Amino acid sequence: MFDFAVFGSLFLTLFVIMDPPGITPIFLALTSGRPVKVQRRMAWQAVCVAFGVIAVFGICGQQILDYLHVSVPALMIAGGLLLLLIALDLLTGKTDEPKQTKDVNVALVPLGMPLLAGPGAIVSVILAVQKADGAAGQISVWSAIIAMHVVLWFTMRYSLVIIRVIKDGGVVLVTRLAGMMLSAIAVQQIINGVLQVVRGA
Repeated sequence: MFDFAVFGSLFLTLFVIMDPPGITPIFLALTSGRPVKVQRRMAWQAVCVAFGVIAVFGICGQQILDYLHVSVPALMIAGGLLLLLIALDLLTGKTDEPKQTKDVNVALVPLGMPLLAGPGAIVSVILAVQKADGAAGQISVWSAIIAMHVVLWFTMRYSLVIIRVIKDGGVVLVTRLAGMMLSAIAVQQIINGVLQVVRGA
């Protein structure tokens, strides 16, 4: 009743795409300056939002895209542009201004989506659900999805310890590095989307 090959394949795919180690500095940058309880809550909210989006697209993702007449490349380009805007804020230091960010729940956007539940993860889940054979395949697919989100929560939840070690100066450095990493991810995502459009033309 359980296909370990399907589980392992999807889990590794999602691990590479959602990148728990890579999301840590971005999470720290976006949640810096907030109380520890708030940061922990935001880690939980981000994972819940990501899981909700992934679950919806896993169940009826292809139908949603077809109904909206949205192609996968368009989804990738849109997600990349959104990430690029966030990356520019991190690089220019706008996230250091309390009035602009204290009341903004970054657990929803950009953490939950499109950072965690991005186009790559969504497409991978849609394909995995479509290819899964029988109850064993479906159970394996959804077990991999749940396991991946547990790993994401664990990573972000305990990354808060890093803040206590690196202090404010370290957080600023991490913020700039996160902005640079995120901008590279965003540009690559846009390039991948454009290449798919060109190949399909």
